[in-house]
Amino acid sequence: MRTVSGSSRWLLVCLLAAGMLGLTTPEPAPPGTAPPGPGTSGQTYAALDDFLQDQLNALGIPGAAVAVVRDGVQVHSAAFGRADDSGRPMTARTPVLLASTSKSFTAIAVMQQVEAGRLELDEPVQTYLPWFTLNDSRSAAITVRHLLHQASGMSSKDTAFEASDAQGPEALEAEVRALSGSPLTGEPGAAFHYASANFNVLGVLVQTVSGQPFGDYLKEHVFGPLQMANSHPTRAAARADNAAAGYSRWFGLFWLKTDVPAPTAGMPSSTLYASAEDLGRQLTALLDGGQYGSARILRPESVAAMFEPRVRVSDSQSYAMGWFSRALVESAGPAAPPAPDAALPRLVEHQGEWGNSHTYLAAVPESGLGVALVINGNDTAAPSRLKSIDTNLLRILHGHSPVPAVVFEDWLQQYSWAVSMALLLAELLSLWLSLRFLLRRQAPQKKRWAPLAWAAVALALDGFALWLCLVYAPARFDTHLFVIVRQFPDVGISLVPILALALLWPLPRTVWVLAKVAAGGREGARH
Repeated sequence: MRTVSGSSRWLLVCLLAAGMLGLTTPEPAPPGTAPPGPGTSGQTYAALDDFLQDQLNALGIPGAAVAVVRDGVQVHSAAFGRADDSGRPMTARTPVLLASTSKSFTAIAVMQQVEAGRLELDEPVQTYLPWFTLNDSRSAAITVRHLLHQASGMSSKDTAFEASDAQGPEALEAEVRALSGSPLTGEPGAAFHYASANFNVLGVLVQTVSGQPFGDYLKEHVFGPLQMANSHPTRAAARADNAAAGYSRWFGLFWLKTDVPAPTAGMPSSTLYASAEDLGRQLTALLDGGQYGSARILRPESVAAMFEPRVRVSDSQSYAMGWFSRALVESAGPAAPPAPDAALPRLVEHQGEWGNSHTYLAAVPESGLGVALVINGNDTAAPSRLKSIDTNLLRILHGHSPVPAVVFEDWLQQYSWAVSMALLLAELLSLWLSLRFLLRRQAPQKKRWAPLAWAAVALALDGFALWLCLVYAPARFDTHLFVIVRQFPDVGISLVPILALALLWPLPRTVWVLAKVAAGGREGARH
């Protein structure tokens, strides 16, 4: 048997005393959190924090917060930057507009109603909402499962709601009823087609079968059991809880506090608010089979069904219920030879993109790892810069170094503000030249074709502006023009006067030019 010397015993006593009477007393950890345990590294979290701080410094991002979950506990959270222009610091408990990561909460609520026997996944929506229809007879075949898997056949452009300012509790159902005039772009269940309207319909389903307004339902059955004290269904409630202000990157140059619409009509898909720590609690529950402490929000089989990918998005990505699913390529080192997807862990994730916020949720069920990131700003011209932060967090948490961001957006999106500004300048130049000719006292007597040619060029410019704004851009970005104007403010400030000039000025200008030319012809005939 080993013996301990007297000096060793004395050293042991000193160490124990230092542990009990330490110079500082650590703050108690919030419920559901824990210090780093086996299999984790404080150096990893330090590297994570250093990377985020570097990104804030390099890109000028106003504020960010992160939470990390491992093996059923929240092991790390941190915050950086500012929450608003007052300089108030961002914290891990500051609510931020979630955008599309809101969908994960709606999926939970739907599966709770499935467990309660009030909803069936393969029943048509019209079973529960007899009034639900679109401008296509095939809409009667849309099921609850189709909505959850983004396979209803609805498109974002034809069902856009993001420009609305509605804040009343009735706005959600009113917006879904308004879909009756929207077409379907595909056969229900046939293919993936992302549209936030799918989850707005699910929100109406939940509030109809539960008998509670959707926001109240979330507070009682999801936020409450998960102790998500800094999560809210409405903008007013979030602002009362000192929510972070939202920022947009204007003209690709600077960040500016920007209010963009966050309507209650989009609550189930896009406009919930939560803090990084609260999102960590959600991940903790989902990675523990629906259990959080003594509360159970879902059965394990429901969580498994929610994470199961059933609709193909691309060769490497599928969609589950409110979650994208793919191989966790970030778990392999950048220098390692490519591994087949089947050999890598599966990742479920979702990003949230709004005009003035960016959020990210990711979970690796196989390893029990989860990460939540909230940023109170968005670079709509090149959102891939912020998306690269998401994937680099995963790399760091798997012991690898981050890689430089790659901007994937095409030139039109990156420089849409410059294109719209140039088009506005062209329209203003056209207006000035037209007025310069039309306000002359004497009508032209020679080269009468010149003003007619100029009028034709001006009409061509107007036609191009209308085509770009009303046809090409909405189709290219799969959304409505009003959404572009409201959610992309540095572009919108040019588009509004462009459209006004291109719609209102051509007819009176053309009539005036023709009259002026005709008057010049009569004057020439008299002489």
